[in-house]
Amino acid sequence: MDITTTLLIYTSILGFILGYVVNKTNFCTMGAVSDLVNIGDSSRFKAWLLAIATAIVGVTLLEYMSIVDIDESRIPYRNSVFFWPRYILGGIMFGIGMTLASGCGNKILIRIGGGNIKSIFVLIVAGLMALLMTRTDFYGLLFHSWMNPISPDLAKLGISDQSIQTMFSSITGIESNNMIITILVPAIISILLLKYIFSSYSKLSSDNILSGIVVGLVVTFAWLISGGELGQAWIENNDFLDTPYPSVGVQSFTFINPMGELLIYSSSVFDSFYLTFGVTALISTVCGSFIYALISNNLRLEWFANKHDFYRHLLGAVLIGIGGVLSLGCTIGQGVTGVSTLALGSIITLISIIFGASLMMKIEYYRAVYEDSSFFELLKNSLIDLKVLPKKIRTLEKI
Repeated sequence: MDITTTLLIYTSILGFILGYVVNKTNFCTMGAVSDLVNIGDSSRFKAWLLAIATAIVGVTLLEYMSIVDIDESRIPYRNSVFFWPRYILGGIMFGIGMTLASGCGNKILIRIGGGNIKSIFVLIVAGLMALLMTRTDFYGLLFHSWMNPISPDLAKLGISDQSIQTMFSSITGIESNNMIITILVPAIISILLLKYIFSSYSKLSSDNILSGIVVGLVVTFAWLISGGELGQAWIENNDFLDTPYPSVGVQSFTFINPMGELLIYSSSVFDSFYLTFGVTALISTVCGSFIYALISNNLRLEWFANKHDFYRHLLGAVLIGIGGVLSLGCTIGQGVTGVSTLALGSIITLISIIFGASLMMKIEYYRAVYEDSSFFELLKNSLIDLKVLPKKIRTLEKI
């Protein structure tokens, strides 16, 4: 068995576990934001944070023991060029999109495994948008042309990358390889997260705890597989091939760009050459979800309820595909995998995704109550609820 096959088998095992557990425990990042914004329940949101804390601890240990070099990741989470417009705009677009499409990239896969046919449509459209962003000049013309000039290169300021550890090192003057930087900073962040997660304000269920830990461990072990001894052999072997396999490199779970890769894999009549790490993770996640839905008797076919439902998901899929690539990841790809590297851009993306989703949810709630109000009125009062605009300009009663 060759190195690539071995690595993809391990990846598929992780994806299967992710799909099975996420379906079983109802781990949902969009649902987490909805619960928090609409009913003040932070349980599922804390499960998401638990996944982040688990992944941070895992990545910190992998780096400290020199098992994985996250700085070499294929997706440049710690890039010295601080593309803040990408993180903010892409994150907001993705947050809005996942609300309209009834789920983030990961939830789309879980829904497909559970029999939701309209999520297949969302995956295809999002995948096409991902290809539009990565395989054409669309990104360069519409975004890069104006984003790049206003995105500072931290290296010119003497800061090698945008990780919190490196920035803390630059501020304090402590060497970046000092234990205070490599261990203590991530440890403090993880402890603060865990203190909030297990506070008495909102009690976590066993499913919340299970899902958070499993998602965090899956992301951690994916880093280990792609960046550890096996992963390095995989990368080095690929470098010597006359025709290298696509998307080879140190990486962990993310789902938007792999949706585009899945379309390429499918259009090539499932040629194994195009079976990437991301495509393997995506397919196996669907399989894990499907097996759980099957054995729990929760397999349900679902299609669009009406034209409005169709157009809503279409727009959501477009925003997910474009926003996910623009922000370099989704609620898993940036919200867990990216944040596990403690890259400042990933944290900003996570906040932007949450804000975009919260805003769209608020707008929809106001629309349901105030059907005759203009979109501007709905947007303005939603922004007031989110404390972006002052209360004195409110024109609709708060709901």
